[in-house]
Parts: sequence; structure tokens; C-alpha cells
Amino acid sequence: MAKRPKKELIIRGIIRMHPRGFGFLVPDDPSKCSQDVFIPKHLTDNAVDGDQVEISVNLESQSEKGPDGKILSILSRARTHVAGIIQFIEEAQILAHVPLLGENRPVVIKKGEKNALQVGDRLTLKVLEWGNQKKPTLCEVSHKIGHINDPSCDIDAAIEEYDLQGTFPKNVITEAKAFGKQVSKQEQKERFDLSKIPCITIDPETAKDFDDALTISQDKQGHFFLGVHIADVAHYVQAGSALDKEALRRCNSTYFPGKCVPMLPEELSNNLCSLRQDAIRLTVSVLMEFDAQGTLVDSQVKRTCIKSQKRFTYEEAKQVLEGKKKSPHAKALKQMEELCQLLKKKRSERGSIDFALPELIIIVDKDGKPTGVKIEQYHITHQLVEEFMLKANETVAKHLSDRGKSQLFRIHEEPSEENLQDFFATARSLGFQIPPKPTNKDLQALFKQAQDTPFSNQLAIGFIRTLKLAFYSPRNVGHYGLSLEHYCHFTSPIRRYSDLVTQRLLFDQEEEGLELEKIGQKCSDKERVSFRAEMSVKLLKKHRLLKSWHKEDPRRNYAANITKIKPFGLYFDVKELFLEGFLHISELESDYFIYEPTAPLLRGEKTGKRYVIGEEITVRPLQIDLIHMEAGWELVTEKKRKKRKPRK
Repeated sequence: MAKRPKKELIIRGIIRMHPRGFGFLVPDDPSKCSQDVFIPKHLTDNAVDGDQVEISVNLESQSEKGPDGKILSILSRARTHVAGIIQFIEEAQILAHVPLLGENRPVVIKKGEKNALQVGDRLTLKVLEWGNQKKPTLCEVSHKIGHINDPSCDIDAAIEEYDLQGTFPKNVITEAKAFGKQVSKQEQKERFDLSKIPCITIDPETAKDFDDALTISQDKQGHFFLGVHIADVAHYVQAGSALDKEALRRCNSTYFPGKCVPMLPEELSNNLCSLRQDAIRLTVSVLMEFDAQGTLVDSQVKRTCIKSQKRFTYEEAKQVLEGKKKSPHAKALKQMEELCQLLKKKRSERGSIDFALPELIIIVDKDGKPTGVKIEQYHITHQLVEEFMLKANETVAKHLSDRGKSQLFRIHEEPSEENLQDFFATARSLGFQIPPKPTNKDLQALFKQAQDTPFSNQLAIGFIRTLKLAFYSPRNVGHYGLSLEHYCHFTSPIRRYSDLVTQRLLFDQEEEGLELEKIGQKCSDKERVSFRAEMSVKLLKKHRLLKSWHKEDPRRNYAANITKIKPFGLYFDVKELFLEGFLHISELESDYFIYEPTAPLLRGEKTGKRYVIGEEITVRPLQIDLIHMEAGWELVTEKKRKKRKPRK
């Protein structure tokens, strides 16, 4: 038995596992250990994501990522069932790939189950015996979800795999339906009535739940009067009700291509709480006055009712601003654009870093089959909605703090020095001049320089990866990314439980003995699970699309940018799909490649050919594995291009 360190701490908490095998423990009692504890891969025992464990924290081992620890015992399992895909069948055994356990944790299906199974079947498996890196996990089939070749079951499989909540209990649906389909005259009378004021919503084209609406006007002195109106979910979802308990169980909505797994039943999320065009809706309004320079001079928060006059998509609102489309709301949109620019300037002055990353939208048909992609650029209409929501969130957080109310802050801690230095080294290797000890102003200058270069997105993504994950907590330590002292989430109560809690706090509707620390931790955990589920389904849909394109034209080439250089090969991003791929050095060209870490780059010993970060290359898929969601690639050289035969 290994000797325990002299200085150690025994604590309990929830283990959060990374796909690469290591984990982080989230302590049950933050007063004993205020940081998450890093658990190296070889010290995770046979824990899986979400297990309640007891660990030993090595107080003598501290790094930039925090204290190290090892699992002593597993107190309770988070799961009794897992989702898996049959990858191998033979006489002796049936093996399944279970994404939750990763590549190095084999899963054996109990004998006698093989007759009805085939490779590629997607299953819910009951765990009979948990294994580890040396011993396989033993399972039996609970039920079949579908087959990996059937895209219609992708979301059902993700719900099983990530233990999401699919259908709502009957009592929750009954409670939601009891509110009816429209706001009553009495409810409207009890509110500050803003239904006659021109009001608009601006959302993605595919949006169904509209949390927020906007109003704006300007006086002769140039002062702006902005109203951010948020669906009053707290009016309907009372603390302790069946709706509330189910919303807390879910904590947030999860968005997949073509489908949403909502936090609230659609009777509320898509109807009575959704700020639909031409419908009276109950709202909580943050009414703000800004001077001509964009400084907030006055604000108030009221319970109101509104009537949205127009449901804009981001693209439609952009066309109006560009004069390509006429609208009675053109003046309001122009005023919003002007105020947005003032707020952006203010944010920049306080050191906040602005990213304008494009988003890849995966288009799917009614059966979940991906039919194409659309790259949506981050335009001014996205920016103005974001700026106004940020300001409303900040104003509400400050409002609650001034009243001395405890609340759920949205926390974003400073990144580690080690991670920052790695990022700066990458930026320098791309040719950007950065001082030895960069400030936020230097970071802003870097992203401004990179704006019109091929490295813009790569640097933004690289910097985001250096940042620590944001989380919810009643202990306010500020928001690094936004450079704000007070910040909470308030503007999306239809899809985030944290925002619903904030609404209740505003009007003293919180339940007695409200445990904000526990709620914050649960919301943070569920948010990360939903993110992983969303990314997993998107990755599978991308590989499905790639496979269909490859089937149509096996010789089709793809433009890609090198994103990482390692001694064993290079990683790249396929532009058309925002999809990461990898090429081993043996797959590059007929040469021996030497890794130069200071650049970093790969250099051919004979040819002198260099591969550097940011370089554009041409690649072609060789095979696409849907079970493991990965593709094998080849580098398309000039020689291979010339060999390509014309299509018949």
C-alpha cells in the first residue's frame, strides 16, 4: 500500500471525469477545501462521472490547477445504467463501447444476450459489476435505443448517455396546463402596463422560447431609455411546486440540432412564458437610462406586461439596419445599434475582451439526418442583444447587492498563470508581438491585430480554452471575462434555473431556508453535463454529414488550418465543418520530421518542408467511424491533386 502524504485532508464530494481519464472533485463542503481537486488518471479507481466519493487531498502537492488528490472509496454511484454501442461480437464475448467510461474501460455484455444483438446497436445497459482499467465492467441489456446508422435516435441516445430528463411527469404537465393559454385581464391590471410601447424580440431563426424583449427611446438630450423585458417565469413556477421541483431536477434546457430538451413543459416554455409576437405576456422589466456617452444614470426593476410587436431574426434585423429591408422599427434598431456601440466601448475601457466567433449551425431534417451546415457570423444584431443582456444582468446583480440580498452570482475566476503563458507562447509563435508581462490591454490589442488574419478564430478559441469554467455561487469573486464585480444570470429564466431563482429574490418570493450554495453547485454541474451532451450530438452529426459527403465523392478534398503541433503529429480544423482532425507524422510526406518545440513546428529532415500552426493544408477523409465519432485522414499534396481523376 502506498504511503499517504504527511499533510493530507480527507474530504467528500462529486467526481467530474474528463474523457481523457482524469477527474476533478467538487467538494461537498467548500469551507474544508475551496478549490476543485485534481485527480490524476491512475488515482481515479473505478469512479465514473457524478459518483459521490471520498478522497485524500495532498496538501504538499499544489500546482496551477489546484491541489492533487486520490480516490479512497466510492460512497455512492451516480448511475445504475449506462448507454453503450455494440462494437464487437464473437463466440466468447460481446464488447460494447460506453462513451461515459472512455476508451480504456472495456465493457462486456453478459452472456446469453448476443442472439438479438448486432454491431452498431445502441443500448441502455444495466451495470452488474463496475470494472476499472484492468478489469472490464459487466453489464446486461436493459433495452435497445436504435442503431448507430439511424440518426433519428441520436438525441434519445444522448438523453440516456448523459442521464438527462426526457418526458415530464404527469403532475408537472397538469400543473403547467392549469395556467391556461393566455394572460388574464386581472393579471394584466396588476402590472405596470407597457403593452402599448413598441417592443421587439431578436432571436435565432430556429428559436421557439423567447425569454427577452427590448424597447428603446431617446430624448432631446441624447439620453437613451432602454427596457429589457424578461419572461416572468417566477409568476408561474412557484417555489416548492411540482413545476419547480422538476425545473431544479433539470436546472437548464439542453439544445440539440433540431430539438430542445426543455427545463419547463412546452405549455410554459413555448407558449405562456414565451414572449411571442402580438401576445400579452407577463414580464420582469429592467428599465435603464443612459446618458449620451452610454453611462448608466438610473435604473429600476418592475413587474410589467408587454406585447411584442415584431419577432425579428438576427439576419432580418441586420437587413433593416443595413437599409436592405424596410421596417417601422428601423429607428429603434438604429438607436439600439448606437447604444450598443457605446456600451461596447465602455466594456473595452474596463478591460473586457470581446470575441466575435462565428457559429456553425447543423441543419437536420425531420428524422434527425444532417443535410448541411450554415456558418452564422457574429453580427451587430447579435452584439446589441448580448450587450443589453449583459447590462441587465449586471444591473440586477448590483440591485440585489445594494439591498443586501444573498444571490447566485455568475462567477468567472482568473485563469492560471501557466495556462496564460502557454497561450502567449502560441500567439508569439504565430508572429504576434506580446510583452513579457501582458495586461488585459495587451490582450485586447492582440485580438484587434488578429482580427483580419487567418489566426483570428484560432487565437480566440485558444484563449477561451485557457479560461476556467464559469460557475454559480453566492460567494462573489467577480467575473474575469467581463471585468465585472457584480454579475448574475437573470435574462433566461425559461431555460436556466439560476435565472428563475434570481427573479424570486428580486421580489422576495424565495422559499425559507433557500440553500443557494447547493443550488449553485447543482446548476453548475448540470450546465456542464448539458454542454457535453450538446457537443457530443453535434460531433456525431458532423461525422454523419462527412460520411454522406464521402459516400457521394470519396475524392472530395477539404481545406483545413493547423491548430496544434506535437512531436507525434499535427491537429487541424476542417473549415467547412469546424471539425478537428489529426495526422500522424508518418502520414505527412516521405520524410523524417523533426519536432522543434520553441516554434513549435515540424521540419522535414530531407526536404526542409515545415508545418506550422495556422498553415492551411488540404485533407481528405479515408474512413469515418460513427461509433467512436472520429475520422481517419490523409494529407492531400500537390502530387495527389494531380492524380485525381475527373468526376464522371
